[in-house]
Amino acid sequence: MKALIAGNWKMNGLRAALSEIDALKGSLQSAPSSAEVLVCPPATLIAECAEKLGAVAGTGGQDCHAETSGAFTGDLSAAMLKEAGASYVIVGHSERRAGHGETDAIVNAKAEAALNAGLRPVVAIGETREERKAGEAIAVLERQLAGSRPQTADFDLAYEPVWAIGTGLTPSISDIAQAHAALRAALVGHYGEAGRAIRILYGGSVKPANAEEILAVEDVNGALVGGASLKAEDFLGIIRAA
Repeated sequence: MKALIAGNWKMNGLRAALSEIDALKGSLQSAPSSAEVLVCPPATLIAECAEKLGAVAGTGGQDCHAETSGAFTGDLSAAMLKEAGASYVIVGHSERRAGHGETDAIVNAKAEAALNAGLRPVVAIGETREERKAGEAIAVLERQLAGSRPQTADFDLAYEPVWAIGTGLTPSISDIAQAHAALRAALVGHYGEAGRAIRILYGGSVKPANAEEILAVEDVNGALVGGASLKAEDFLGIIRAA
């Protein structure tokens, strides 16, 4: 299985930040990676990012609306992202779930909309610190997966413990292994043998210093990277670890 290293820029990056895309492209051209690389910049930069990266790496959106068009001020449809040059879109990130009240049903609708528009969704799930302390982490992940997943297995799953995002904290390697093993079993339960081919990315304070150890864990098939993806040098360190 080819690993996917995806960078989520979140609400960061003006046009000047495209210099990092140039640096990323140059490095990947001179030393190609065995991993698939994806950059998800703000929507304002998708077209330029996709044009710069070409076939060297993919470009993705950070969210999409479930409807194809309509009176949804400020929202973007999956088809709009596709037309701008995106090939992927993240749906269900914890910051969308917490800050915008997105439920599993909403995430599911967005994932289906992405597939219908020709985008590959990266469906994100994750437990809070309180849920982990209460021993509910695996149950929460299984519930979110069951409610958020699309009907077909044409997607990637991202496990991001909410309490580790942007905090510098990471679960233990055994905790990561336990979560990914449970998610693999759940995917096989939902999709049969096709569930074994769905990539499960780990996210949550992934950086060059810990990437190799995390990516070596069984059923960790890549990473969803936040802050460390904003600088080409840091992002490349994670890509090389894969």
